[in-house]
Amino acid sequence: MAVYSNENYLLELIADYNLMTTEDIQLHRENVQLGHSVVEYLIQEGVVTEEGITKVSAAASSMDYIDLENMAIPPNVFDKMPQEVAKRFNAIPVEDDENYMTVAIADPLDFEVLDTLPHLLGKQIHPVCAKPSAIAQALEHFYSSAQEDEEKNSVEGGWEGGESEDDAPVIQLVNSILIDAFKIGASDIHVEPVESCLRIRYRLDGKLIVAGEHPKKLMHAVIARLKVMTSTMKISEKRIPQDGRIQMTVAGQEVDLRVSSVPSNHGESIVMRILDKSSLSLGLDKLGFLSDDQDTFNKLVGLPDGIILVTGPTGSGKTTTLYSCLHVINRADKKIITVEDPVEYELPGINQVMVRADIGMTFVAALRAMLRQAPNVIMVGEIRDAETANIAINASLTGHLVFSTLHTNDAPSAVARLADIGVKPFLIASALRAVMAQRLVRKLCSNCKTVTTLNEEESKLLKIPTEQLLEAQIYGAQGCDMCRQGGYKGRLGLFEILQVDDEISQLINQGLSTSQLKRRSRELGMRSLREDGVRKVLSGVTSAAEVLSTTMGDDF
Repeated sequence: MAVYSNENYLLELIADYNLMTTEDIQLHRENVQLGHSVVEYLIQEGVVTEEGITKVSAAASSMDYIDLENMAIPPNVFDKMPQEVAKRFNAIPVEDDENYMTVAIADPLDFEVLDTLPHLLGKQIHPVCAKPSAIAQALEHFYSSAQEDEEKNSVEGGWEGGESEDDAPVIQLVNSILIDAFKIGASDIHVEPVESCLRIRYRLDGKLIVAGEHPKKLMHAVIARLKVMTSTMKISEKRIPQDGRIQMTVAGQEVDLRVSSVPSNHGESIVMRILDKSSLSLGLDKLGFLSDDQDTFNKLVGLPDGIILVTGPTGSGKTTTLYSCLHVINRADKKIITVEDPVEYELPGINQVMVRADIGMTFVAALRAMLRQAPNVIMVGEIRDAETANIAINASLTGHLVFSTLHTNDAPSAVARLADIGVKPFLIASALRAVMAQRLVRKLCSNCKTVTTLNEEESKLLKIPTEQLLEAQIYGAQGCDMCRQGGYKGRLGLFEILQVDDEISQLINQGLSTSQLKRRSRELGMRSLREDGVRKVLSGVTSAAEVLSTTMGDDF
């Protein structure tokens, strides 16, 4: 049986249309348990009927009532309303012509249905009322086979084979936006209402490219469709930010999209982060380490305890690096627990906890609970405050290997950042095993990269010794069909690894400034981000221009 909303209004209608007296309603209300539906109780007790309530509700809203159970509906009508739309809005298509569609709904006061369906269907609707149980039965009967077909298409061919020519144009448009983004390897999809149009942009290898501009009149329909696909975002709510998630299968691959909407001056802006589960197979060797750095980091992730930090700005690949570390050490004899905000990928064999501040599951609360689970390895998505930092540090000092991230520009600055948020220097010196700063640079397209030379400014900024320039072959970007004429395809990391040995630990304990710590670390062999970039320019995997633009703030 349907759970009735707008209870008080329905009870007033029951009295106004003489189905029951107000006094009788009050007597029955006293028998209903707190939190339960009075209207459902009245129907269960046989005092009123579901049909009677639906009829008076329809009459009060000047809608027609139809007997859906005894109505012959043309089968082709159901092709005009996708099953996920019908089930999301608890609606059944009854008739369809060029101008409008007659749609049976259970609640005539559900304004979200009345406002949204015209956008999704691409035509006006004529709403009529039917019993909630009749609608539920019709959804089960008429859409069960459609759902089976959709699931079959999803497994076998992804979305490319899952839509028919009769689907609404908006659905086809949204599907093509999502599929095209996945096919070209985009990391984000931006759906942006601007003054004159609805602009679609993809973030490809860290750079935004315009993928299309559509008429502004499609804005509401496209955004409504995306919200429907999340199943959690409210379509009628356009004043506050919302978050959701879309799960889909494209060409046999499972893909998650993390969806965020924000009101803007021209309408709601939506950004979707594409979380490709196939990328979870990445190991440390796929991140862009050169052989010596990879050997160093392999030894670090094999340590039994201590804390290892990965630093860098948003979008620098820190989460991918942490997941790759866990992938390396994920064995049956180790218990690994993560606390993340949010959980981006599900890692097999690993216990993952999502932060939910609204119910009190903060980083701190989750960390405290995790330590009672006797883990060997802990990953904290981000150290944001003193309490989280101190718990993570103390965990690393009591026999746990802890991975986490910080937002700092280079590796030595992480020490000052921890001190700034309240961690004592002697604790940092005792617990910290290494800090790795990283950035992402675009890889030259292997199909079209071309031999080039450095100009005077590039040579000056990169400080490459003349003998190395003579021995190496420098490549630059050109552009071809494989890289969409951009000259680059894929990304790799630049890394700056600060290992905390006895000497560095003593310097941290003494409270040295970041500049002093950086200077001594460089003297002991730490390479800066730009120096690592130079090595990758000389090895021909990226360009000088790319390294210079990415390491602009590196005091090389």
